[in-house]
Amino acid sequence: MNTGITTIIDLIRHGEPAGGPMFRGSQDDPLSETGWQQMRGALSENDTWSRIITSPLMRCREFAEQLASERGIPLEQDERLREISFGAWEGMTADTILAGAPEALARFWRDPVAHPPPGGEPMAEFHARVREAWHHWCREAAGQRVLVMCHGGVIRMILAEVMGIPLTRSFSVLAVPYACRSRVRIDHSDHGVLSSLQSHGV
Repeated sequence: MNTGITTIIDLIRHGEPAGGPMFRGSQDDPLSETGWQQMRGALSENDTWSRIITSPLMRCREFAEQLASERGIPLEQDERLREISFGAWEGMTADTILAGAPEALARFWRDPVAHPPPGGEPMAEFHARVREAWHHWCREAAGQRVLVMCHGGVIRMILAEVMGIPLTRSFSVLAVPYACRSRVRIDHSDHGVLSSLQSHGV
């Protein structure tokens, strides 16, 4: 990799999906009207990107497709950017899980690596696939400004990688609300590669 190259990657979580808050990993719901409004509000006319990368799930992909069409930006899907699967908790609210298995939910938030949801995707496997996608696009899009449309869990995995956050704390230490934007800057220099979180929030 040549030195003196700077890459900017904006991570944006999808807006509110239809059906409201729940453990929605693989469940493929579209955005609600509120979610569409949140996404439009997260962008500005001054935003410029060389390419858009999106999760294939509707709550990310449909907005990414519209944005790419409106602004004439190349769009690519990456299966590795899907949200984590919550197994038996898919489609359930936190209140429902608390009513039936309060200790299981508490253990998950305390240490999701050791205590995944019943039948859910192991955290280590989730982190590995997101990490693979992240490093692929960091190489592929070096020197560009990139938008990644994805999920709260995916953003937590990427920021854990960038900031050195232990996986055991990755789900609890960062709040990633709907339409949250995170900007990561990657600088290639004679001293190596420096990745830093530039901004995070709605």
